[in-house]
Amino acid sequence: MNRAWTWGAPAAVLLLAAVLRLWNLGNPHSLVFDETFYVKDAWTLWNNGYETTWGDGADEKFNAGVTDGFTTDPSYVVHPQLGKWLIALGMAAVGAQDSFGWRIGVAIAGILIVLLVMLIAKRLFGSTLLAVIAGILMAIDGHAIVLSRVSLLDNFVTLFTLAGFGLILLDRQRNLPRLQAWMARKRAGLSEEDDGPTWGPTMWGRPYLILAGLAFGLACSVKWSGLYFLAAFALYVVVMDALDRRRVGLPFWFSAAVLKQAPATFVLMFPIAAVTYVSSWFGWISTRGGYYRDIVTAESGTRWTGLFSWVPDWFQSLWAYHVSAYGFHVGLTTPHSYQANPLSWLIMWRPTSMFYQGATNGDAGCTFDSCSSAITALANPLIWWGGTAAVIYLVYRLVRYREWKVGFILMGMVAGYVPWLMYLNRTVFQFYGIIYEPYMILALTFALGIILGKETDTPERKTTGIAIVTCFGILTVLLSIFFYPLWTGMQIPYWYWHIHMWLPSWI
Repeated sequence: MNRAWTWGAPAAVLLLAAVLRLWNLGNPHSLVFDETFYVKDAWTLWNNGYETTWGDGADEKFNAGVTDGFTTDPSYVVHPQLGKWLIALGMAAVGAQDSFGWRIGVAIAGILIVLLVMLIAKRLFGSTLLAVIAGILMAIDGHAIVLSRVSLLDNFVTLFTLAGFGLILLDRQRNLPRLQAWMARKRAGLSEEDDGPTWGPTMWGRPYLILAGLAFGLACSVKWSGLYFLAAFALYVVVMDALDRRRVGLPFWFSAAVLKQAPATFVLMFPIAAVTYVSSWFGWISTRGGYYRDIVTAESGTRWTGLFSWVPDWFQSLWAYHVSAYGFHVGLTTPHSYQANPLSWLIMWRPTSMFYQGATNGDAGCTFDSCSSAITALANPLIWWGGTAAVIYLVYRLVRYREWKVGFILMGMVAGYVPWLMYLNRTVFQFYGIIYEPYMILALTFALGIILGKETDTPERKTTGIAIVTCFGILTVLLSIFFYPLWTGMQIPYWYWHIHMWLPSWI
């Protein structure tokens, strides 16, 4: 029975996540929201090795199954290629004419995110029950479902950054015992190292850090926002190394972490991330037609001189491309009806409408006076607002108790959310928050675990905790059932769509 619970319950959650993301995935059979960029770019990338332009009326023709209307002229894109390659794999496997093929890549990423959330929760909390709770919350949340059913890049960034987060956790739980064992040997006179117990060893044997660097490099290869996770968790590792050295009794713990271990951490994480990122541009590098591909040549007079004159032209051209793309990113202020200030993301003030189609009686199968079909990146309110409240609680708890697990979860929020506060005047959207949603889920799960109580609590306390969490779970599931049509483009009566618009800003 224990094995059935340990393996069967997470498997059931994963099956639920798959059904919610894969059912009727091809609906609507039309490019929605920014699929017009990423799906078509992915297909030209697959065929040409770089993103190219399309002729007039490209969206309408693509929706109708005419998928060869691209040219060989380069298209200016501002995101790396990996996410589009992953979209293209699904299109190549299923067929570019099939909207299911456009979206299967992001759907698989969404299912894997649920799996990683459960694995991380189990490792972090040591409880199958809490792992299942975290998995269910991620599986049934509308924001996560929509981002797994619309072919954008953000689900891939979330997957890779979450993988890096999990690998940092594995390193964290492995490194302290190794440091304690080293200190024990040193004190017992069994170590032959001559650097004394004042600094401690340089910990090179940390394979999980290398893999974390790879994961964060893959995230950067989809969107540059992955770089925030690489920087944040490299800093986190240095800080925790310092605290671990202090915990085992090393006198010069701070200088050892900063001057001795930090350079090693940099070598373990950053080179592999950089190589991974540059490698993700292999299509652009190996062909000649990409945008800015040959902007730097001996004839152009733009080659670097002096110390860096040896750098290959392709790399100098790639650098010039990145400088241009960075200027685009930081300067994007084009107004959009669904743009959302990052300060409002945690309260879900302006969720993104990805698709909306109205119909009247007799039109497109509508059997009511008026109908609506919508795909709105609107989270389950109880999960999102509960997650926000839990994050605030964890901030208090970190200050009050200084628990490393709490700090670790909050570091995910810092890496995923705080950097966007630098772009309050830029055109950004609520759905970017998918990158930090797993950490909101982990925060909420931690809070629910506190409510459930400990083994040593009184029976009355346990009963109360179970009742509260059970009621929360039932209400959450009912809300997801209530909102599900708005996450999947189902045709519903207009009045039913309207009663979901709880805030005027959601319309």
